Amino acid sequence: MKRLTPTGEFIYTYAYHGDEKELCHMEMRAFFGRDTEERMIKSAVDIVPGRSPFIKERLEVLFEAGALSGILEQAADVDMDAATFKVIFPKINDLALADKVEYQEKRDIERKIGAVIKGRADVHEPDVTFGLMPFGGRWYFGIYQLSESVWFRHQQKPREYSTALSTKVARAVANIAVPAPEGIRAIDPCCGIGTVLVEALSMGIDMEGRDINPLVVEGSRENIAHFGLEGTVELGPIADITKQYDVAIIDMPYNLYTHATAKEQQEILKAAHPFTQKLLVVTIEPIDHMIENAGFKITDRCIAKKSLFLREILVCERTEQPSSINEKLKQA
Repeated sequence: MKRLTPTGEFIYTYAYHGDEKELCHMEMRAFFGRDTEERMIKSAVDIVPGRSPFIKERLEVLFEAGALSGILEQAADVDMDAATFKVIFPKINDLALADKVEYQEKRDIERKIGAVIKGRADVHEPDVTFGLMPFGGRWYFGIYQLSESVWFRHQQKPREYSTALSTKVARAVANIAVPAPEGIRAIDPCCGIGTVLVEALSMGIDMEGRDINPLVVEGSRENIAHFGLEGTVELGPIADITKQYDVAIIDMPYNLYTHATAKEQQEILKAAHPFTQKLLVVTIEPIDHMIENAGFKITDRCIAKKSLFLREILVCERTEQPSSINEKLKQA
């Protein structure tokens, strides 16, 4: 097969419900540094589609043109040799009016491009799937990849409870906390039954777990093993952590096993300050003042909805020492 050289750009398409918009956009900002009202985004950032619970598909761009004729001209230079291929024009929701193409026209375009590519087409089990997408008034052709909903398989855990994060939200939370996993050490120090841990470990994120309750520590370990993953879950309070981490995720305890009072929540946040620079907090109550008192500042936020149950997700960066803030409050 003639070597196909990617341009280094990717186009991602998104699928989400209205209640998921804020969380999806927050994940976009973590991955790409921006979000968009369009359900497509073009970026040089390489994200495996299955990482996100909202990314539907990805096009790794090989070439582009201002008109379809330019795509046909460049596609004629593609020589697949012995490799088989197919060309698809995916259905994309919420395209700008100028980019909309009707169903039959899409099928005709697929056939035209497939006819000029040198090689054998196989619509059932091709070696390579090519995709074609209109975006921003231009046409893009590249290697197509459909997302795999890995998080969906994690819904059935041997150990679970009703107030735990859904696997979809947990996966997005892990991505927001650690968008680029290489070289990053993370911890979930109030991990419960390990919903976030399972998603993080399944994506290759180096994350440890910890909890003060032996029952949920046992449940977390069982859930991790159930999916064939390997991860460490330690028993103990957050205040006893001595290692350093790049990021910590704290889903504030509010369940059958553990419910933290306001004072305990403040102590949990303060205890995180010495060992992490970045903190992601999931809460069902307004805690901006607690975040500030603990020596962190909020840099991004969103609301994640589950029916009528609302959670706020806060991304925070470490600022001052908690003790210095408390001293300023006393002097005020």
